[in-house]
Amino acid sequence: MGRVKKISEVVDILRQKDQIRNIGIIAHVDHGKTTTSDSLLAAAGLLSPALAGKALALDYLEEEQQRQMTIKAANVSLYYEMDGKPYIINLIDTPGHVDFSGRVTRALRAIDGAIVVVDAVEGVMTQTETVIRQALAERVRPVLYINKIDRLVKELRLPPEKIQETLARIVRDVNNLINMYAEPQYREKWSISFADGTVAIGSSKDRWGFTVQQAQRKGIKFGDVINAFANEDIEWLRQKTPLHEAILEMVINKHPPPNVAQRYRIEKIWKGDIESEVGRAMVECDENGPTVMAVTDVRVDPQAGIVATGRLFSGVISEGDPILVVGRNIQGRVQQVGIYMGPSRELVGSIPAGNIPAVLGVSDARAGDTLATVETIPFESLKYVSEPVVTISVEPKHSRDLPKLIEFLNKLSIEDPTLVTVVRPETGEYLISGMGTLHLEIALTWIQKSGLEIVYGRPIILYREAIQTAGKVFEGKSPNRHNRIYTKVEPLEPEVIELIRKGELFDEMDRKQVAKILRDHGWDADEARSVWQIDGRGNILVDATKGAQYLQETKTMIMGGFQRVMQEGPLAAENMRGVKAVLTQVELHEDPVHRGYAQIAPATWRSLYASVLSASPVLLEPVLKIEAKISPDLMGAVTSTITSKRGRVLDVKQAEYVTIVEGEIPAAETFDLSEAMRSATMGKAFWATEFSQWKPVPASIRDRVIQEIRKRKGLPPEIPTISQFVEE
Repeated sequence: MGRVKKISEVVDILRQKDQIRNIGIIAHVDHGKTTTSDSLLAAAGLLSPALAGKALALDYLEEEQQRQMTIKAANVSLYYEMDGKPYIINLIDTPGHVDFSGRVTRALRAIDGAIVVVDAVEGVMTQTETVIRQALAERVRPVLYINKIDRLVKELRLPPEKIQETLARIVRDVNNLINMYAEPQYREKWSISFADGTVAIGSSKDRWGFTVQQAQRKGIKFGDVINAFANEDIEWLRQKTPLHEAILEMVINKHPPPNVAQRYRIEKIWKGDIESEVGRAMVECDENGPTVMAVTDVRVDPQAGIVATGRLFSGVISEGDPILVVGRNIQGRVQQVGIYMGPSRELVGSIPAGNIPAVLGVSDARAGDTLATVETIPFESLKYVSEPVVTISVEPKHSRDLPKLIEFLNKLSIEDPTLVTVVRPETGEYLISGMGTLHLEIALTWIQKSGLEIVYGRPIILYREAIQTAGKVFEGKSPNRHNRIYTKVEPLEPEVIELIRKGELFDEMDRKQVAKILRDHGWDADEARSVWQIDGRGNILVDATKGAQYLQETKTMIMGGFQRVMQEGPLAAENMRGVKAVLTQVELHEDPVHRGYAQIAPATWRSLYASVLSASPVLLEPVLKIEAKISPDLMGAVTSTITSKRGRVLDVKQAEYVTIVEGEIPAAETFDLSEAMRSATMGKAFWATEFSQWKPVPASIRDRVIQEIRKRKGLPPEIPTISQFVEE
């Protein structure tokens, strides 16, 4: 079958919802997701079979080919026939490394089923748990593919009964996670087993694999697999049990088509009224309803401009359609509609609900936006599992390249919203913040690949400031002494901070909804009703004044003062976190001339800074969770490496073939962690870190850390005192 013919056939099938599957491949880094995708691409005639397993076709960025890891989530639509019936499988390959988990979260929004790939020797690891948890949170149904079976036979030389025990243990571990993270109504329904065809085993590198049902149908026993290895006849296995058949049949039989999945997924991932016209259209996956598309990925195509890819939940999207970016007051017109076949985009003119289109023409769209033909409630803000904790300063080597660098950084943050780029006007530095040192390393590589010569500093850890007790009420005077603002601070409840971090409580929310959530978490009804601002770092401003005059006219100025303190705490000018700021009283001048921004904002921040300093302020550092899988003899080397870096070992578990060390380690100590681990274990430890929590910097080094940050930022070395802000 020729490729061109396939595209026209693809377009016909895109209209048959029961013949569509939207799936993703998720796993821990290096467990074989992309190699698995290669086999599927070869089956769909998109790759020559000889190259599959080696080509890593979805890793089409040179950077990914060299590092042998997936950084961007790639989309591809596959054509496959089963029992004479054609299917389209929209596949998204996702990154496994935790630094890119923002991309995993976005990819999950667009799919209904996930293939969880697990390495047969390493088993279920930290990131496997994270991605399964993320998938279940978006009501994406998992099936399991156990990869690298060849390692059990060739490396570990296990007898058949031991191999079966190992496989049974992996299935049990995955089911435990489903039981732990799935909602009650899906726990049993979505648990996996060999018997019901939701588990496949195989080797992606060698391109063979099967489910129990296929093995029975083809008359293959596990002994035949071991014999094939003994006789070095992998070709026989590959011909007899091609991997793509195992996986695609499992997907078609076990993953739901879009019209079935949307019935139970929409209520979970969309916060609007399910009974509204838009709600019903999405639940029914109705192509006659209004067009609603959740953008999950935005690419900058050098020839065509911005391409927004995402899941179309209702309606039809066609060339020439007018479209809105919901909630951002932006209108655009669709110029082209296509589907991705690996790196190439094939134009199809028009696509109905239930598919994953690539749309050109909406240049202001960003990952996480909702595109629609009617004003509606956007898909909830995507929750990212981690937050940026490391930053690096970048400047062009030649000042003439400055506009190019700004343009490129803008492009980077469009494509990856978890990379935050900020300009420091006072120093002229450009700061890029990411999820970890690797995330930043790759961003820098992309800048250099674009031909820009840059100079960059050492990575810097981002700290946070918090308070431990309630502060006193202080009077902040405006510079002209005609206005007085009284505020106090107190620590926010940890569960409220968590709600803000997860995106379940945010500033754009309806205030009635905000009040209800806060009352449910023990807030007083009056305070819960009087929230002025929720800042995304995890702080809230509340108005507790009674009958104050001119307050409405000065509200935005007071909020500006609050924002300044939350952006730059008093200890080290780092972001504040977990602060509830309460406005208790105001005395404002009756003449608007005397109560402008330059008067009200300083009065607010003086009062707030004084209250923060009276509330036992503390500096928080990001702490990462670390998990290492090693052979038992290396346990001492790994634990001593962790403890030598101010880390703690939390747990040591003995699995059958490996020892698992779990611990935590401050991000500030991880810059040379890879070298330290490599030399301590002769490169034999397999380990990963992910953001865990913010913890106070130990008292023994706190002052030194604060001094270093203040010096770096050009601030006076002494922490300010209350009397520098207010008259005590």
